[in-house]
Order: sequence, then C-alpha cells, then structure tokens
Amino acid sequence: MGDVLAGIHATWEFDTDSVLIRFERGIRTPKLFQSLRERRVPHAALSSVTLTPGKRGTVVLRAVPRRGADPLVEAAAGQLKDGCDPYRLVLPAERETLAEYYADELRARLGPDAAEPADRFLVAAPEAPMQFKAYDGRAGFDGQRVSFRWFWTGASTAKWKAGDQTFPVTELSGVEWRSPEAFEGYLRLLPRGLETAVPGPGPGAGPDRNSGSGLVADPGTVHGPQPMVPRPTRADQDPAAVVFGLGYGPVHESLPFAAAVLESVRRNHSSAATPAAVLAGAGRRDPADIAERIRHLGELHQAGLVTDDEFSAKKAQLLAEL
Repeated sequence: MGDVLAGIHATWEFDTDSVLIRFERGIRTPKLFQSLRERRVPHAALSSVTLTPGKRGTVVLRAVPRRGADPLVEAAAGQLKDGCDPYRLVLPAERETLAEYYADELRARLGPDAAEPADRFLVAAPEAPMQFKAYDGRAGFDGQRVSFRWFWTGASTAKWKAGDQTFPVTELSGVEWRSPEAFEGYLRLLPRGLETAVPGPGPGAGPDRNSGSGLVADPGTVHGPQPMVPRPTRADQDPAAVVFGLGYGPVHESLPFAAAVLESVRRNHSSAATPAAVLAGAGRRDPADIAERIRHLGELHQAGLVTDDEFSAKKAQLLAEL
C-alpha cells in the first residue's frame, strides 16, 4: 500500500507485507509507547482487523495479533489497559471512512493461517541490553543471561540467603509477568524443571523467617543431590523473581524486559541445558562489593535472621569469590 495513517500517539505506515507502527513522543503519550518507539508487524502476524467507535468523537482501528506471534503480547497475557495497547490506533471520528478503507486493505492481506496460533514469534522483541529497578532488586538482561541483584532495603531473607542470581536463557522455560499496576506485581523466571519445585535444604540451611514455612538452601554449602521442596508461591520469597511496588518495575520498563527474555528463551529452546541458578559473577568480584555484602550479612546475623552456621558458611563463600 505504501500509505501513512496518522492517529493519536502513533502513525501506521502500510507496506506490501507489513505495517510499521511509529509511536510519538510527548507528555500525553503512554510511556510504554515511548519505550517501544516503533514496531514492524508482518501481515502474517495478524489474525483480524477491527474498527470500532472510540471515546469523545474518535474511532479505533485495531490490528489483532495471532496468538504466539508477538512476545510483548504473550508476556503481557491480557494485562495491558486499552490505552497502552500497541495495536490500537485512535483517530478522529471524521477519519472513519479512511480508517475503514485501510482496515479492509489489511483484512485482504491476512494469511490463510490467520486464525491459527503462530508457531514462532513473528514480531521482533525489544532489544537487549536492558535493566530496570524492582522493589527488592535490580534486574538486568544482556541478551544471554538474566541477573537479579538484591537490595538490602527490599529483599527478603530468603533472597539474601540465596545471593544474587544469574539465569542463562538456555536454562529457562519461560517468563511470568504480573503487571505492577495490579496487586502484588512481579517478574518471575521459570527455570527448566523447576517450574513447581526448588532445591530443598542442604548443609547450612536454616529457616526463612520471612516466610510462613520452609527452608532455603545456601548455594555455597549444598553438595551432591538435593531433595526438592515446593517452589515458593510468593514472588518475594522466590530467588527467580523480582517484585514490583509503587514506582518500581513500571510497565514501560518491566514488560519490554519480560518480552525480550521470553523471545530469547524461545529462540534458544532447542539448546536447553540443565536448570540451574548460579551466583552472579562466578569469577573474581569487586572486593568492595564483597565487603558490602558481608556487612549486610552481619546485620542479618545480629538481627537474629541468620543463624551462626548460616553466617559462617555464607561469609566463607563470599570470601572465596575474591
């Protein structure tokens, strides 16, 4: 088609095989749109096209993506508000006839499999590297690994005992994102084989006093086969999750992050490895960082949240990383 249709917050440019959606920048533009900037959506990624009346003298042209075609939509899992839907183009009502024309043109270009789920992602995910600040830690993704570094002010005892985490995407089976605009939002990684269970207590493990029950193993003191216990149901107790809060993990930062990780997981699915979560920075670490971690560990010990054995084992583990 080669035409351009400008709406509120976005412009759609129609090509022969795709639609290029360019999002505007501005105070009133949703931050998610500004974060995405632009997206190319192949016609093969669409299942249908609708045109409906909008609010206050507008009409809404919406391209409906096929299930499984867009990592952003898959990660969002229906939690996005209409105003943040990147597939909606809001237009003044006087442009309804023009919008209907483009809707018909798009419908004519839908593929024979439009009603079927896509067998792979057809829309590109946001590009790594990226990071965002959650309530209990900082999440980072370099395209190959997801890292969680816990904050002293927010992380639970269970997460401090487990230590900072690094998850290669080859060892993940998926991502679970709960919007920070909902109650108890979080980003949870699903390690392969550990979707419903985590390693049980090993030598040096003690009770997690921030949870109702259960024990958390210290990665530095577990040796040999480990028993399995149910995976924590609460994200604040799960070392494979970061939790959101007011101003922490906003949609425009955490959702593109989740989509990028999900796309990478799917792309690397065929090269799965044994599930594992390893300490971040397995090599030599900054001595100042180690000293700070030991200081925090000492505060936990003095507060009675870490036993003598746990303190000694974890301190030895940290010193070994120097």
